[in-house]
Amino acid sequence: MSENIFIHPLAEVEANVQIGAGTRIWSHAQVRTGAQIGAECNIAKGVYIDFGVVIGSRVKIQFNTVIGHGAAIEDGVMIGPCVSLCNDMFPRAITRDGRLQGNDDWEAGHILVRYGASIGAGVMVIPNVTIGSFAMIGAGSVVTHSVPDFALVYGNPAKMHGYVCRCGRPLTDVQQASASIVGRCTHCNEAVIVTSGDALAASSAI
Repeated sequence: MSENIFIHPLAEVEANVQIGAGTRIWSHAQVRTGAQIGAECNIAKGVYIDFGVVIGSRVKIQFNTVIGHGAAIEDGVMIGPCVSLCNDMFPRAITRDGRLQGNDDWEAGHILVRYGASIGAGVMVIPNVTIGSFAMIGAGSVVTHSVPDFALVYGNPAKMHGYVCRCGRPLTDVQQASASIVGRCTHCNEAVIVTSGDALAASSAI
């Protein structure tokens, strides 16, 4: 492991975990084997990071959050307390013939959280979605579809309610021009342009 890593004595970090310099892992967190955590991350008390999860650098994960197998989190992401990134679309404890399910009896879904996105407290993210760069997910939401870049979504199921700036404030005077969305942040006093065609297309499913 790299230098300047802090792992609380009451945290559990299994073998074959990669942790970047300056990352802090607090009490009662559990990091499963094969997970990768980048530099300068803060993993709060009671966080569960499943096996094989990939987390970028400068990521903050607040207390009692569950990051399921199949999740990937890019740099600069904020995940609030008590969030669940789920990975089973058809959850059952037993098979059709009554046996306890094992690893070969189900297929893990995948969640991708893109650069700079924020996920509020108590959010549940259903498998097989992408949360776009700098998107903002409101507290208590259930995310069932992919979320565009810079989108503000909330509710159960989560629906789109506009766009936000890199600073997190809502954009005003939002207009669509061709494959771009242009808005203004009154806090930063600058225009914000969202140019991802894929993100715009995804907004129709929210």
